[in-house]
Amino acid sequence: MRSIATTKGFRAARRRRLAGTGAMLILALALLKSAEAIPQTAPARPPQNLQDTGLYADFESLRVDPKHLAFAPQYPLWTDGAIKRRWISLPPGTAIDGSDPDAWNFPVGTRLWKEFSFNGQRIETRYLERQADGQWLYAAYAWSSDGREAQLVSERGRSAAYPLAGGRSHAIPGVSDCKVCHQGGRSEVLGFSALQLSPERDPGALHTEARPDPGVDLNSLVEKGLLVGLPRSLQENPPRIAAGSATERAALGYLHGNCGHCHNEQGSLKNLGLFLRHVSEANDQPALASTIGQPVKTPAPGQSPDAVLRIEPGHPDQSGLLQRVASRYPALQMPPLGTEVVDGEAAELLRRWIAETDVFRRGARLQEKGGQK
Repeated sequence: MRSIATTKGFRAARRRRLAGTGAMLILALALLKSAEAIPQTAPARPPQNLQDTGLYADFESLRVDPKHLAFAPQYPLWTDGAIKRRWISLPPGTAIDGSDPDAWNFPVGTRLWKEFSFNGQRIETRYLERQADGQWLYAAYAWSSDGREAQLVSERGRSAAYPLAGGRSHAIPGVSDCKVCHQGGRSEVLGFSALQLSPERDPGALHTEARPDPGVDLNSLVEKGLLVGLPRSLQENPPRIAAGSATERAALGYLHGNCGHCHNEQGSLKNLGLFLRHVSEANDQPALASTIGQPVKTPAPGQSPDAVLRIEPGHPDQSGLLQRVASRYPALQMPPLGTEVVDGEAAELLRRWIAETDVFRRGARLQEKGGQK
C-alpha cells in the first residue's frame, strides 16, 4: 500500500500538470485570437437565372449570343424524344487541347449549354462551366410554363417536369445524377468530341439533328484555331466507325453516344469488360469484341434466363444487351438514368443488327475457308 505522504505527493504533481496544461491552452487560445484568419475559397455557385449564365444576347427575344458556337453531335443522346439545342463558348484567346483525341482538355472558363424541348415547349437547359481549379460546375434551369424565365433547380433535380406517354414524366436530373454519366470517362464533356463532330457523318445515325448554320465541326474548329494538337491523321482522315454494314455502323454509333460514356476502357465500369465507346485510332472495334458472343457477367433482375450472351448472333430476343435497352423496368433498363420511355427506334435498329450479325459472321467464315483452299 502507498503511504499517505506518497499519495499526497502524486496529487500535488497531478495538480501542477493540470495547471501547466491549462496555462498552455490559454496561451494557445490567445495566439489563435491574435492570428490573422486564412480566407477559405467558397464553393462555386451557379447563377440563379439562366440569363445570367451569358447564353443570350437578348433574353427578351431569346436571341442567343452569336459569340457562342452551336453544334450537333452525329450520335445524340436519347432523352425521351426531346429536341435539343447545344452551344459551347471558349474564353477569348483560348483553345481546346486535342492532343489526346479521346479526352479533349477544355480551357478554364469553357461554358456549355444544352436546351431540352418537348412539343415545341422549352422544359430545361443544362449548364456546364469549367472552374479555375479544373473542376466542372453543373447546373440545370427549369423553364416557366409561359417560356419567359428559367430558374435554377435544386441540386436534387426536379421530378415530373413534363408528362410523357404511359403515365411517365421527364425529370430534370440532379447534380449527382449528371456526374454519374459525365464522370464515367476521362472527359466530363459529352457530345463534343472528334467522332461526334467528324465531317464524315453517318447518314444512318438515329435521331440525327441538322447541323446548325452557322455551326462547327472538327475541320472548322481546327481552321479557326479553337482546337489545337489534334493528330494529323484525324485531320486528314476524319474519324468514323469502321463497320461491316450501314446497320452496324449506326448501331455502334448509337451505343457510343448513349452507353459509351460509362461503358468504356477507362472509366469506373471497366472491370465489366463492356466497351461501347469508340476509340479514335484503335485498330479494332472494342464494341464488337466485348459484346458478340460474350457472356453476360451478372444477369439483371427481370432479364430472361435464356439471355446468357450480351449479343447472340442471329437471336435478338435472347441477347442481353437488347433486353436491357428495350426495357424500362428500373433494375433492368439501360441507360439507368435520364430516360423514362423506351427508344423504340434504337431497339429496332439493334434488333436488325443482331439479326444480321450471324449472316455476316457466317459469310466471313466461308470467305476465310475459301481463301485457305
